[in-house]
Order: sequence, then C-alpha cells, then structure tokens
Amino acid sequence: MFGRVAKLLVGASVATGAVGCIATASNLNTDISSRAYADGEKQNGLLHTISSVLQSRDKQALEAVKQRILMTDGHVPPRLVQQAALCGSSTASPFDILVIGGGATGCGVALDAATRGLRVALVERDDFASGTSSRSTKLVHGGVRYLEKAVFHLDVGQLKLVFHALEERAHMLRNAPHLCSALPTMTPCYEYWEIPYFWAGLKLYDLVAGRHLLHLSRFYSANESKALFPTLAEDGHGKSLKGAVVYYDGQFNDSRFNVALACTAALAGAAVLNHAEAIAFNKDEFTDRITGARVHDHVTGKEFNVHAKVVVNAGGPFCDDVLQLAEKGATPIISPSSGVHIVLPDYYSPQGMGLIVPKTKDGRVVFLLPWLGRTVAGTTDSSTSITMLPEPHEEEIEFILDAISDYLCVKVHCSDVLSAWSGIRPLASDPGAKDTASISRDHVVFAGPDGLVTITGGKWTTYRSMAQDAVDIAIKEGGLSPANNCITKELPLIGGEDWDPASFVNIAQQYVRMKRTYGGKLVPGAMDTTVAKHLAHSYGSFAQQVATIAQNEGLGKRLAHGFPFLEAEVAYCARNEYCVSAVDFLARRSRLAFLDTDAAGKAVLQVVEILAAEHGWSKSRKKAEIVKAKDFLRTFKSSQNAHSGDVKHKPSVTY
Repeated sequence: MFGRVAKLLVGASVATGAVGCIATASNLNTDISSRAYADGEKQNGLLHTISSVLQSRDKQALEAVKQRILMTDGHVPPRLVQQAALCGSSTASPFDILVIGGGATGCGVALDAATRGLRVALVERDDFASGTSSRSTKLVHGGVRYLEKAVFHLDVGQLKLVFHALEERAHMLRNAPHLCSALPTMTPCYEYWEIPYFWAGLKLYDLVAGRHLLHLSRFYSANESKALFPTLAEDGHGKSLKGAVVYYDGQFNDSRFNVALACTAALAGAAVLNHAEAIAFNKDEFTDRITGARVHDHVTGKEFNVHAKVVVNAGGPFCDDVLQLAEKGATPIISPSSGVHIVLPDYYSPQGMGLIVPKTKDGRVVFLLPWLGRTVAGTTDSSTSITMLPEPHEEEIEFILDAISDYLCVKVHCSDVLSAWSGIRPLASDPGAKDTASISRDHVVFAGPDGLVTITGGKWTTYRSMAQDAVDIAIKEGGLSPANNCITKELPLIGGEDWDPASFVNIAQQYVRMKRTYGGKLVPGAMDTTVAKHLAHSYGSFAQQVATIAQNEGLGKRLAHGFPFLEAEVAYCARNEYCVSAVDFLARRSRLAFLDTDAAGKAVLQVVEILAAEHGWSKSRKKAEIVKAKDFLRTFKSSQNAHSGDVKHKPSVTY
C-alpha cells in the first residue's frame, strides 16, 4: 500500500513539475513572441525607412536628369566630343557599360544605365534606328493577337506578355506624348457570331489593360461603322457588314522615338556614337574576360579602343554576329522573321481610325492604319535571312494588297504603293516553334561569355523593361555601383517634358517660313497649320527652335511637294540629333523615305546641300552621299522604281 502511495506522490510531483515546465515554456514563448513581434516591427520600420530613402534618392535623380535636359535646351554634345569621350577611356578609367547597338533596346539600355549614375558608352555601326526599330507597324500595343493565343492555348506566358506590354504602353505614351498617341482601330464583323466573339475578346483586352486603359472598346452598327470608316466594304466574302468593334491602342513615330532615346541618353551623360562599328572585342590576357571593344568610326575613319567593365550586346538581328566576335562557334539564338509593310495614299483610311483584318487567308493579322498623312498596311511574318538592307518581295506586297482589298470598297492598285519596306524581327530561338509566327515575342537576356551581357527578342513596346533587365544583369556581371535605381518609367524623353498639344498654334502665329528663291531672294511664307503641327509632334517642346531656323536662316522651304518637312529640319537635325548623312535624315529624322520613296529621291539634292553646309563636306563627299542615298532608296519598293510586274492588281503597272 505504501508503495502505491509513494508511486502516486512521485507521479503527482512529476505532473506538477511538468505543468510548471509547460507554464514556464508558455511564458517563455509569449516573451519570445513579444520580442519577435517587436523586432519585426523594428525591422519593418527599418525597411520602410530604407525604402523611403531609396525612393527619395530616385526622385532626386529623376529631377536632376530633367533639369539637365532643360538647362541644355536640347543641345546634345557634338559628335566629336562624344568620340573623344570614347577614345578617352582606358584600363585604369573604363566605362561601366559599353552598349553595342543603337536600336530601341540599345539606346534604352544606355539611357537606363546613364540615369542610374553609371558611366556609359554606346556604338552603332549605322545610324540610330537604322534597322528593325525604324521598320515597325508603328503601334504601341499589348497585342490583341497575343491575347487570343493566350486564351485559346491557355498560354500564361503570352498572357503575361500582354499585361506587361500594356503597362509599358502607358509609359511610352506618357514619356513622349509628342511622338505617341492613342489610335482607335476597327474590327469589322461580317458574321453575326463575330460580334460577340470580337466584343468579348476586346473587352478582355480592356480588362487586362486595367488602370492603363486608353478608352473603352465599343460596338458600332453597320451604318455607324461606314460613317467612321467610309472605305470599309459593306460586303466582304459575299456577306454583308453586320457592324464593327472599335478598340484603342497606341501609335508612334518609331525612328524619331529611337533618336529621342539616343539624344536623351547623351544629355544624361552617355557617350553615344552612331556610324561607329565594334569590329573586335578586347580581352584580359590572363582571365580571357571581355574588357571592351575595338571600334571603327565610319565617319572619320579613325579606330580606337573603348574600355568597359561590361559590354551589352543589343545588336537586334545581328546579336549572333556580336556573339561570334566574342566566342567563335557560339550557338545562334536568333530566328529572323521578315515583316513587310506598304504605304498607300491617305484616302485608303480616314484620319484617326485604323482597321484590323482579323484573319487573312493564311491566318495572319494585317493592319491598315493612318500614319503621318498616309496609310500604312502590314505586316507579314515569315522566315528570312539576315541582311543590313532587307528588301520586300513581290509576293509579300501582293499578300498585303490582297488582304486589305477584301475589306475595302475601293479598288486596290499597286500603282498606289508609295513605299514598301522590310524589317527583320530578332525573335529569340525556340526549337519547338513550327514557324516564326508561333515564336513568343518575349525577350531573352543572359550573361556570357565572361564580361558580355546579351539582350534580344521582345517587341518595340517593351523596350524600356528589356533595357532595365539588361542593366540589372550588367550591374551584377560587372560588380557595378549605381547611384540609384531605374527611373526610366517616369522620365520624359527630350521634347516630351511640359509638351502642350496646342503648342502648334503658337508656332503658326509667331513664325514665318523664309524661303529662298532660285535667284537668292528671301520670300516670306506662312507657317501653315500642317507644318506647325508637324513640327510640334516631331520635336515636341523644342519645335520652336526649328521654326526659328526656318525664319532666321532662310530655310523655310518644303523639301517635297505635299509633305510638311522643311529645309530647317535638316540643319536642326545635323546640329542636335547626330544626323550625319542624307539617309539619316530622309529615313530616320524625317520619314520621307518611308512615306514616299519617289518624293524622297527628289529631295536628296536639297538635303545633301544643307548637310554639306553644316558639316563642311567636299564635292566628292557630296557626290558619294547622293549615290548612297539613291542606292538606299532602291531597297524600298514603289510604283515608280519598277522591279517586277503586278498581274492581279493592275497589269500595266510595276512595283
């Protein structure tokens, strides 16, 4: 019995001790939790403080760049100064980043890095936007076609791309309002089932845009659709028009946007040099790490080394060529795709309303859009070879003409083709893709070989975020120390700060165009509304500088009949936009070569004479420029620079 009592007492003692331990542990846990909570609050407070400091630092950096642009009045450092900056680098004082490629992505990288306080250089073997970046469909868009693919193929990647592109669309329209605008685009319905199908799809597009929505899409009856788009066919494929769904996307002047990126980067401190080619990489003799590049300046003929901690390969379709320079036998990553566009007279489309052919005979999408007083139609999507000056093929032009003729009530003649060009999309390779149309438009960025970062793929609209990703990786690759985070989301491009859409009125009211006659006499001409609007939308808040040149230097004459481009623009671009050749101006500073190839050909002599005066060219240089410009324009197709016959649309007229 005593044994049982002893056991009970021992058990009670153990239980009591256990309860005490549990109570002690509970109190301890409570104390620890309280301390952890307090520590967490302190940590959150610290993180909030750090975040506030970083945001304040980024805002200060943004304001500093804005002020720098305003203080320079848009005057970029001269080309020779930029070349001297590149030559001045050394192993002891290298650039942080050297960018190879002056397209949208390359110039975006230079701008991003420079505005983070990094020391940046950029070289482009031709001109800024000389490749794919000047040959787009001129749309700033998320991609309704990509959204359709995302839905039907349950492709999360495509859906993310649309979300992302629509956000980037908002940044582009806000940061360069003079170069970008919203454009309503009509999707015609010739079957009753198409009405709910397109309406639902485009409402989903609105939903995906969220707070970045431009305007709500809406349905219009057949009569309303004809009133909005008079050349729209009432009967298509033997069926009557049932109505149309109109949605909104962005439109822009692609090459001028690209040039604005380059100039803004230069004003932010980057040393940018067009017509300068990276012909070889420099490497550390012990580690084999890339430490810069050997550069050949095609303007001066000079060769020099540019030293950099990291090199960014933004060569677009030529990324593989740059990779081959870095490493012989490097695996190709580009699947080149040809995109052909044609330009037609303005009467094919009303001003301020585009048209989308939702599905062509082979399943593609074709746009018919008003652009700079003309109509641009395209595009194609087919495999191609890579070349510096791609040319459109007859069958591609024929395809576009066929596609739009089915949706228009007017006859489509090849004699109306004012210009036709081809651009090469640098699509990132996908071994599983059936064709280039099925390859994702998302971008790829990677490091390697040592010292090199490559960025490719993507689309024009996402250039900014592509650049941000490339700079982020370059910073890690080079162990760089930026002064602040990326600020390009909120950074207006040159001409975009405080731009007023009504600024053209002041230009029309306050300036005259002084035109020089063949006898040398100066005659005043009106700064008409068309010219004033063109200047305001091309040069933004610096348009008055161009108007001043037209008035004070006798360069107010138009370069081509029926177009608003002035002689003064040639002088302005030579002084402030790194325009060093006739092709630079005709193709990328103005868009005359793209709008009307024959008109551009007639303007070559005027452009060369003005550039010769600005740059001090010799007679032999002027002759060479004329030949080069004529050769370039021959790569564009029009109804006048004949190459091949057109059987279907007009037998007696050739391209």
